[in-house]
Amino acid sequence: MRRVEHVMGFPVSLRIDDEDVPDDVQEGAADAVFGSLREADARFSPFRSDSEVSRLDRGELAAENVAADLREILDLCEHYREATGGAFDVRLPGRGLDPCGVVKGWAVQRAADLLTRAGVRGFCLNAGGDVVTSGGPWRIGVRHPEHADRLCTVVHLTHGAVATSARYERGDHIIDARTGHPSTDLLSLTVLAPTLTTADAVATAAFAMGHEGVTWAATQRDCEVFAVDTGRRVLRTEGFAGEGVSPRAAVP
Repeated sequence: MRRVEHVMGFPVSLRIDDEDVPDDVQEGAADAVFGSLREADARFSPFRSDSEVSRLDRGELAAENVAADLREILDLCEHYREATGGAFDVRLPGRGLDPCGVVKGWAVQRAADLLTRAGVRGFCLNAGGDVVTSGGPWRIGVRHPEHADRLCTVVHLTHGAVATSARYERGDHIIDARTGHPSTDLLSLTVLAPTLTTADAVATAAFAMGHEGVTWAATQRDCEVFAVDTGRRVLRTEGFAGEGVSPRAAVP
């Protein structure tokens, strides 16, 4: 079963390869996935004036009264702010509260968990290039940061997630909050992790840190890293076993 919808501002594709799950169960699980993503967008998008995030930012929603899942998101944001020495921060001066660096991976992982609870064991959920998988193995391409029609490498995933932060789609949009300026040391940074919640947040936070973020990401639990810097060097951890990685340099 395959389905593609535009949710949260990007295309989301779902592929289910599980012959043991009846078609009606697959369709119901897919409905739940996209419904969950639409709900997350409505509640946590800073671009919607009526979202809980926007209402909290305007002071219309008391911080002590936010729902448990929004509190979880805010706690994750604070964790990565502290872990990066302030490089990753969802409250930049002159800007509103923007937890998108955490919300996307969290929301897509939560949607993937609905598939698992429905008994689906083989699936690939791709949200704008950030992917969570089960079953397989699945072959996931990592886009070349300078050539849209080329890949840097291809990774094999069974149960896990891969996320990339880069400059090629939205320009220099990731800010190092320590300086207030865009982070420009890297062209792209990809993280493999057990969940997309972790992979996406670590990729974004590490990219904000610049060169030092590559080493920092490599120290995060169960994370493997693949990065391309502005000198076109590939930096990767030993456990990032992708196809056709060349040239390469190990992360110190």
